[in-house]
Amino acid sequence: MNPKLPYVLLVGAGVIIFILSCMLLSRGRRSPSCESQPHIVEKTGSTSQSLVFADLTPEELAQVVRYLQGNLGVQLVDASRAKPSDNCIASVDVQVPAKAEVLQFLDGGGARPRREALAVLYFGNQPDPNVTEYVVGPLPTPVYHRDVTVQKYGGKVPYHRRPMLGSEYEQVGAFLETVAFAAAPTFLKEVFEYDGTNVAFQTTAPHGFRSGDRKSWFIVFQNVSGFFVHPVGLEVLVDHSSLDISRWAVSRVFYNGQYYRDMVQLESAYVQGRISVEKVRKAPRDGDFSSMKPRAPAAALLPLQYEPQGPRYSVRNNHVLFQAWSFAFGMSVTTGLRLFDIRHKGERVAYEISVQEALSVYGSNCPGGMSTRYMDGSFGIGRYTSPLVRGVDCPYSATYVDTHSLSETLSPSKRKASLCIFEQNLGSPLRRHYSNLQSLYYGGLVNSALVVRSIATVGNHDYVWDFIFYQNGAIEGKVQATGYASSSFLHGDGLRYGNRVWEHTLGTIRTHSINYKVDLDVGGVKNSLVAHDMAFEMTRAPWSPEQQIERPRLTKKVLDTEDQAAFRLQSKMPRYVYFAANSKNKWGHQRGYRIQITSFAGDHIPEASSMERAISWARYQLAVTRRKEEEPTSTSVYNQNDPWTPTVAFADFINNETITNEDLVAWITAGFLHIPHSEDIPNTVTVGNSVGFLLRPYNYYDLDPSIYSHDGVFFTSEQDFTACEINPLACLPKTASCLPNFPPFTYDGFQNM
Repeated sequence: MNPKLPYVLLVGAGVIIFILSCMLLSRGRRSPSCESQPHIVEKTGSTSQSLVFADLTPEELAQVVRYLQGNLGVQLVDASRAKPSDNCIASVDVQVPAKAEVLQFLDGGGARPRREALAVLYFGNQPDPNVTEYVVGPLPTPVYHRDVTVQKYGGKVPYHRRPMLGSEYEQVGAFLETVAFAAAPTFLKEVFEYDGTNVAFQTTAPHGFRSGDRKSWFIVFQNVSGFFVHPVGLEVLVDHSSLDISRWAVSRVFYNGQYYRDMVQLESAYVQGRISVEKVRKAPRDGDFSSMKPRAPAAALLPLQYEPQGPRYSVRNNHVLFQAWSFAFGMSVTTGLRLFDIRHKGERVAYEISVQEALSVYGSNCPGGMSTRYMDGSFGIGRYTSPLVRGVDCPYSATYVDTHSLSETLSPSKRKASLCIFEQNLGSPLRRHYSNLQSLYYGGLVNSALVVRSIATVGNHDYVWDFIFYQNGAIEGKVQATGYASSSFLHGDGLRYGNRVWEHTLGTIRTHSINYKVDLDVGGVKNSLVAHDMAFEMTRAPWSPEQQIERPRLTKKVLDTEDQAAFRLQSKMPRYVYFAANSKNKWGHQRGYRIQITSFAGDHIPEASSMERAISWARYQLAVTRRKEEEPTSTSVYNQNDPWTPTVAFADFINNETITNEDLVAWITAGFLHIPHSEDIPNTVTVGNSVGFLLRPYNYYDLDPSIYSHDGVFFTSEQDFTACEINPLACLPKTASCLPNFPPFTYDGFQNM
């Protein structure tokens, strides 16, 4: 035997042991953490310029309140405890400067516009109670205020049009419990086991049938989790029109299909045995069937998305940069999430994209349900923007932004994590092709987009508001509806108005309509509206004249007037409608952005209705008008409580003006019909309840701009597709071998309620 062999074997064994040890150690070692914070880009002028659109800071809000308290000459009560007969500040928000002034600043080197606030005040403690709007400025140290109410609305805003404050709801609740219910103790005790704590109320709107009314149906539910689907059959109509709370009264009572003059008559009829009683089984505090507590134990961890080299977007103040995109964002107290100065590849494509209103019209055979037409902007879509839960409402590693507001109080409030921004890999290609003809290659681009999101919980409804930015230059506005279905007590012919979803619960039919303002500036401020579509034409085959061919051809039409550009809800609309610039692309076509609507709306309320003009924006799936500073919104918060004499009637915007080569605004309505069903218990899912619109480049570029994305993948059959320089995806085992550095889970949604 070779004497060196044992030494060779010993050395070989040592090498093997060393290699195995290294492998085991490397497996046990924790991978490096990925970057987790957004890159902050200091070097961009538009970052500071975007502050012209920024929401008011807590300091600015406090300064406005101090100024109003010291300069109006009247006592201002904190709105959170104000009586109808008091003076109070309802809300303070930023007053966005006029567009011409802003563009002169952004594009023309002009002076920065004055920073101002818009304050809404209720004056109940004066001979002529009214709602007044003041512009207050300049910020941060205001020295003037001017009344803009008449300028905006053509006259004073009558006091009865004011949105209800939280304090007024509390006062009505106290009236029901201490005055109204005190008149029917036997009925309430024996039928509902009423103890002063086990019922909840939901109000309806509008409040009556004619201007000046302030009579509200209050629907009674069991006070449990998810109370919206626990009606007990009792509804009370309260007249709270008087500024003197002691003069409030019950106007009517409804129970299990029968109407009564008041609670006294209901009590008397019950005691005399003249009422058909339908006892509802008492639900536990968690709501039982309405509880959202999971019915299954936790199992394997859900899939997570992370950014191995850190976020590819930046957020500074109210300004966002993402690849070729940049924009400013804000949160209106009334209308919620809004965007300004949206640019792609440095060129502005839209000046403003904002939510305007969320309308729901209900049907029922109960009085509260059948009279409900909620206009959520009146309650405050931005005001009721809720804190977001990390990992559910948005991806865990998203960037969460706090917002500040002042509504129904004298002190600014912070809404923690009320807005999120994240890049999302949608798990599908934005574009791709696999070629197995002639040449062999694969080319593709993952569909990764930036999402800006807020979620508003207005009563029973939760609306998930998204604006999405794609790499091909498209923008999507989308809303997903969830939350609890509103319900009525099931009785009589109730199934004409919905589906039975529990023993005594009727899920009531309703329509949802969402209105957006889209101020496109395509290749400049002045645009025209053009419609392209198709038609079949018959022609003889040139190579065989005896044969005919049906071929589609392109149809083109310039829509010259506002009347031509107003498309009724259920009418046929051209499939390609776009804002056309005065410039052309390389191929001689007018550069444009196309509007594509995703909607399955129910029918609009008949125009013969006395309140229809207040929601006349919902007549149209799309209406394009000239942009005017005096037409900033399609509706008003004052329309909810006086729809019979609307403060703003969108129908008046459409007056056949010429819209060729003008600054134009698209008003887009998307909606859906919701007929609640058993799967809406415990509450409604977002799947299938998503509507919105897309803004897509249409000959705006010379080719698809996403071809310049760094995410593109291309390789041929002759290339080594495992090489990093050929195919970046081949390097993922190296470049993405890090563990996400997830921050601790926190939630502040239950603080400072």
